Amino acid sequence: MIPRAGHSVLRQARTQLKRSTGPTPVASLSALARLLSSLAILEQKDGKLNHGSLGAVTAAQKLGGSIIGFVAGGNIKAVAEEAAKVSGIEKIIAVDNAAYDKGLPENYAPLLVENIKKGGYTHIIAGHTAFGKSLMPRVAALLDVQQISDITAIEDEKTFVRPVYAGNAIATVESSDDIKIITIRGTAFAAAEAEGGSASIEDGVDPKAECPTEWVSENLAKSDRPDLATAGKVVSGGRGLKSKEDFDRVMLPLADALGAAVGASRAAVDSGYADNSLQVGQTGKVVAPQLYLCAGISGAIQHLAGMKDSKVIAAINKDADAPIFQVADIGLVGDLFDKVPELTEKLKQ
Repeated sequence: MIPRAGHSVLRQARTQLKRSTGPTPVASLSALARLLSSLAILEQKDGKLNHGSLGAVTAAQKLGGSIIGFVAGGNIKAVAEEAAKVSGIEKIIAVDNAAYDKGLPENYAPLLVENIKKGGYTHIIAGHTAFGKSLMPRVAALLDVQQISDITAIEDEKTFVRPVYAGNAIATVESSDDIKIITIRGTAFAAAEAEGGSASIEDGVDPKAECPTEWVSENLAKSDRPDLATAGKVVSGGRGLKSKEDFDRVMLPLADALGAAVGASRAAVDSGYADNSLQVGQTGKVVAPQLYLCAGISGAIQHLAGMKDSKVIAAINKDADAPIFQVADIGLVGDLFDKVPELTEKLKQ
């Protein structure tokens, strides 16, 4: 961590590096790295650490400097101890207060800002999840700095890469703010190793800010299949399935035969064929499995934005000119109501 005064030192170091006409001295680079300090926001639910949020630690490691983890919630001790074992983290800041259990941004943002001010961190990193997307803009506003959203790569401590226009263009952005507020794309930064660390645990500052929002309830779709966001294989269906009954009859057996998670296009979700928690795309979940097998999906750019980083894309569609075939590694032109059950039977054998 560095004090607030350290930010001016950091700016001076950057200026000196820019003015240098010769090769950058190694000593100067290491001195700059020592001034960097990242706060990785770790998510928890029901007293369990969300390992998907450990991608924030990986991103912090690419920046260099010290890495501090932050967790908050009721009976947080077990989560803090689990987070302390994560490789690369030097210290865990923990706030034990059940008011932060649900991650409501209205009171979580003031909590985070108080701890940022105390620690003097240069980079605040969270996942580009529902939690991160609701929390980090408020934090940025309270600190009067810009937010850098959904980054996929880090070039240096102030330069970041992020997709724009549904992933059709890649922007390289540079921030001159003393504090960088960053959300990362989970598929671009693998989760840090959950073992091997030995971080210390420290109590954080709790401003006990009033929350105008009350948590009422949640309805979660439960499934024995792998989680869509982190699955290595995904089977996804689109509008071509025509009904919820056909979606369940055709796609679910295929997913079970492959041991895959189930996804859907926005058209299928809007038509009521699948739950909105299964939506893949620009306004749904971004996935990058080893195998993405889709049927009845034409390939709108909004859907491609959520799955085009998959390692192998296989598509089944009766329209040979469907845009999905332009990004697919393997394409099969045919009636999905014939081809998918046939494929399912062969997989079972």
